[in-house]
Amino acid sequence: MTDLETRVAPPGNALRRAAPALLGYAAVRALGLLTLALWSAARDKSAYTLLTARWDALWYTRVAELGYGYEVRLPNGDVHSNLAFFPLLPWLERGVAAVTPLSYADAGFAVSLLASLAAAWGIFAVADHVYGRRAGICAVLVWAVLPVGIVQSMAYSESLFTSLAAWSLYAVLTGRWLTAGTLAALAGLTRPVGLAVVAAVWATGIAAFLRDRAAARAPSFVRDRSAASAQGAHGTEHAPSPTADSTGGGAPAWRRALGMLLAPLGAAGYVLWVGHHTGKGPLGYLDVQAGWRNGFDGGYAFARFVADKFTSFPSALAGIGLIVGVGLVVWLYVVCVRQGQPLPLLVYAGVVTALALCASSYFGSKPRLLLPAFPLLLPLALALARLRTSRSALVVAGVAVASAVYGAFWLNGSGPP
Repeated sequence: MTDLETRVAPPGNALRRAAPALLGYAAVRALGLLTLALWSAARDKSAYTLLTARWDALWYTRVAELGYGYEVRLPNGDVHSNLAFFPLLPWLERGVAAVTPLSYADAGFAVSLLASLAAAWGIFAVADHVYGRRAGICAVLVWAVLPVGIVQSMAYSESLFTSLAAWSLYAVLTGRWLTAGTLAALAGLTRPVGLAVVAAVWATGIAAFLRDRAAARAPSFVRDRSAASAQGAHGTEHAPSPTADSTGGGAPAWRRALGMLLAPLGAAGYVLWVGHHTGKGPLGYLDVQAGWRNGFDGGYAFARFVADKFTSFPSALAGIGLIVGVGLVVWLYVVCVRQGQPLPLLVYAGVVTALALCASSYFGSKPRLLLPAFPLLLPLALALARLRTSRSALVVAGVAVASAVYGAFWLNGSGPP
């Protein structure tokens, strides 16, 4: 039996192993929803409407109901087209509504709730595989108590995307390349940031091919000694290590190649379809995003947005907060690198972070856009896992209450665009 086989549990055992993380996640999200309901009722608003029928949720339900082709022309000349929204969530909304009495909005809410649980399980699976069960539980709880965690329960695509991304990364780490490629393709049909999952699959696949090529060129006595060392390590290993299986080894080369070919099909297929639909060629999707004033400028617009905050004293505090927030994100990524996270996690988190911070519009959405970058939370999860259980539970409970209050305040205010 190989090390890889001993580290991948059967589905029943895997669910039992993840149960504490999933129960903890459900409790945190229930607290957030209850707080939102009470806060919204006090302000004579509908919490359910905030979750299912505002901002992007409306665009997704319109795609599910009417298909593509709807757009809004603003007085300044901007054109907001629903082609900017990738199709997997609307397809699921339409499918659920077709077989149940749920409306499209109801279906979007149901899909997001189920997807958030799948995402929590996927995050646990990744963290458990790399750092062990206790760290996996803590990783899920840290993801649940993020200040913008309420988005995980909205009829948005963040939860769906994170679930597909997490399980694709887990498949890469465990050498299941066809699964990894398929899930990466589905992630690419969910959000533009699906590029991050594709990049992780490709980077890991290329690293595995290079490693195999180097091993094939090594002298025979070196290969024999490496094999003996690996066999000895497999026989004595009792816990996952941070770098174990980081290149998704153990699978035949043709499976890796096929997984890599599958990975970009979702995103590429939709982008090419938009280009054909609009008559603007392969780059037509970029024109659609330009209509929303979205683009990638290396962070220049965001830097100007932060700098403008320092033109007056009250807003300068917000500017300082933004700088601290960006600094924290960068610091967490540096810690991830220093802790030796596996290559697919580093590539995925790096691309998600770069796309979120360097986008040229909707600066208030950046915390939400960073929500899928769960590998950044693993250093925090490890720190939490080192505490006594009673102390870590107290920390999580306190942050969960703060997160629930902030989420209720946020959605009843400006909320996510």
